[in-house]
Amino acid sequence: MKRFEWRDKIHGLDAEADCEQIVRILGTYEFPWDIEQALGLALYRTYAVPSIGELLGRTREFTERTQHRYDDTALILNDILEHGFGPGRGRDALRRMNQMHRSYDISNDDYRYVLSTFVVMPVRWLNDYGYGWRKLSDHETAASTNYYRKLGRHMGIKDVPETYAEFRELMDSYEAEHFAHTEGGRAVSDATLELMVDFYPAWQRPLVRPFTKALLDEPLIRAFRYPEPSAFWRRSGDLALRLRAKVVRRMKPREEPRWARMSPNIRSYPDGYEPDRIGTFPQGCPVPHDMRTQEVPATGARVPAPGQAVASRVPEADSPASPETPAT
Repeated sequence: MKRFEWRDKIHGLDAEADCEQIVRILGTYEFPWDIEQALGLALYRTYAVPSIGELLGRTREFTERTQHRYDDTALILNDILEHGFGPGRGRDALRRMNQMHRSYDISNDDYRYVLSTFVVMPVRWLNDYGYGWRKLSDHETAASTNYYRKLGRHMGIKDVPETYAEFRELMDSYEAEHFAHTEGGRAVSDATLELMVDFYPAWQRPLVRPFTKALLDEPLIRAFRYPEPSAFWRRSGDLALRLRAKVVRRMKPREEPRWARMSPNIRSYPDGYEPDRIGTFPQGCPVPHDMRTQEVPATGARVPAPGQAVASRVPEADSPASPETPAT
C-alpha cells in the first residue's frame, strides 16, 4: 500500500454524502494518534468556560472517577464513529450520550461551543500547529465539518454552523468572551492532567507533566492560573511533535484501523461493554432494567456496578447453551 493511498481514496468520496466514511479513515488509518490528542485538547478547552467547568466540577465525575469518565467519553464517541448514526451500537451510544447530557441544564450556546472544538482542534493540530505528517485538505476539512454537523443535529443542537470557517469563528469568539478562572474548572483540569500523566511509566512522568502543560495556549494557562510554561518546554514540545510528524510521514501507511476502544489507556471495562450500560445515570435518567447500579455519594448519580457493563444473557429454555461473547 502506498503512503498516500488513503488520501487518494478520500478524494474519490463525497465530502457530504460520505462524511462518515471519510472521518473513519482519517481517525483510524491516517491520523489515529494525532486526532486522539487533538480531541483530548478540544474537551480540555471546555473546562475553561465557567458554565461548563463548574458543572463538571459539581458532578465530581472528573475528579473522583476520572478514569471512568475518560473511558466513557472515548468509548461512546468511538461507537458513534465506528457504527454510525443508524440502528445498532452507534445509535445506542448516541442515545446514552444524550440521556446524560439532558439530565443537566446545559445551554444551547455551550453545546454549540463544545461541538466547535471538535471541528476546529484537529485541523489546528494537524495544519496550523504543523503536528500532522501531512495537512488535511479542504475536502477533508469539509467532510469532518459535515460529520460533526450531523452529530450536532442528532444531539438536538440548534443553529449549528454550516462551514469550518463559521465553527472556527464561533470557537474563538466564545473563548474570548467566556474563558475565566473557576475552582471547578481548575479542579477538573488538575484531575485530567494527573490522569494523562498516569498513562506513562513512572520514570517518564516528571517529564510528561511540564511537556503537557506546554501544549496549553496562553488563554488556557490564564484561565487555570497555571504558572507560565518555560520557553524551554514550549520549544521542546513543539520540536518533539514536529519531529514525530516527519518520522510518521516516512512510515508505511496503516492497513488495519486503530479504534479508540483499542487504546491501552482505556481500563474500566476489561470484560467488554455495551454502550447503553456505561456512563452515569443521574436522577431521572432511565436505567436498563436488568443492570445493578451503585450510587456516587457526592452527586447521587447512579453508575454501573462492577461487572454490569455487559448484560447477563440467560439461554432460552430448551435451547442449547452457547458461550457468551462480550461486546467490545
